[in-house]
Amino acid sequence: MDLVEVLPNQLHMLRFSLGQAYLWQDGEALTLIDAGHAGSAEEIEGAMRSLGATPERLERIVLTHCHDDHVGAAGELAARWGAQVLAHRLDAPVIRGEQPVPEPVLLDWEIPLHTHALATVPQAPPTQVDRELEDGDVLGFGDGAYVVHAPGHTDGSIGIHLPRHGVLFTGDCVAAVGPLMLGVFNVDRPRAITTFTRLASLAPSVACFGHGDPLTENTAGALAKAALETAASG
Repeated sequence: MDLVEVLPNQLHMLRFSLGQAYLWQDGEALTLIDAGHAGSAEEIEGAMRSLGATPERLERIVLTHCHDDHVGAAGELAARWGAQVLAHRLDAPVIRGEQPVPEPVLLDWEIPLHTHALATVPQAPPTQVDRELEDGDVLGFGDGAYVVHAPGHTDGSIGIHLPRHGVLFTGDCVAAVGPLMLGVFNVDRPRAITTFTRLASLAPSVACFGHGDPLTENTAGALAKAALETAASG
């Protein structure tokens, strides 16, 4: 796992072999956005300690959606340190293991990628969700972070917007693997495209993706351009 500074003393990316999570710091208080793959709790805790932070101050784990490479270590970390797990109401039953992971509608070129991902990422264990989220819910970090319902990748996908810091977490709606693009493996591609447009309209100065390096320069313009091109191409 690689630890990458995004904003000094506030935001770091934890990059795994597939996908990534983000650690936000409000002083000593910690928030984790997504939780890597199953079995990565020790690496995540090690990353916290390397920054001089203590896992005991992990207050919440916000899951952008129900896929295994994002839910992964959430349950183990929550059990160890008492953090609350937060996820959208529509994905919460999947995260708890009450419903199956929704099947994506794959484009032809996505099929081998999806097969590889299924073979690579360990299945996340059923994980308790302590708070079910809705669009517009305000979260207790980042000076007023709030939930942006971002359906399309999954029904309960969310973005997280920190307007006072100009930071947007897109989950897997947007990807930056190569060119900025719509994320892959969507259950509803037209809704995902609409979501891309909505997220771009927030005009953040920093965008953090589920896959690919964060965007910190000309972010609003790049997102708007990519969303417009995606909508035009369908």
